[in-house]
Amino acid sequence: QVQLVESGGGLVQPGGSLRPSCAASRSIFSFLVMGWYRQAPGKQRELVAAITAGNTTTYADSVKGRFTISTDNAKNTVYLQMNSLKPEDTAVYYCNGKRYILGTGTREYWGQGTQVTVSS
Repeated sequence: QVQLVESGGGLVQPGGSLRPSCAASRSIFSFLVMGWYRQAPGKQRELVAAITAGNTTTYADSVKGRFTISTDNAKNTVYLQMNSLKPEDTAVYYCNGKRYILGTGTREYWGQGTQVTVSS
């Protein structure tokens, strides 16, 4: 069974930085794409950033230039470097991974989420 475990959320002041991480129980190379989503109270879950197996990245317009997604393949870990944080970045951040399973198709996995709160 594939597991994704996030850590590194917390409380930070506006303009500050955080770097949550997502540790996978399988090799990062086994995922087609890994990403970070977030969900604020009363809002739908939205894609924040994603990285493919070929290292192509994509970002939500609201975080471009402030957030960076990266991987450490040796540690099977995905990071989200968040700089210049704003109160509107406050949300639960979820790690997501998609794998192709021969004979089954694409399967999606989610972490349990980590809270990020930006407040003075």
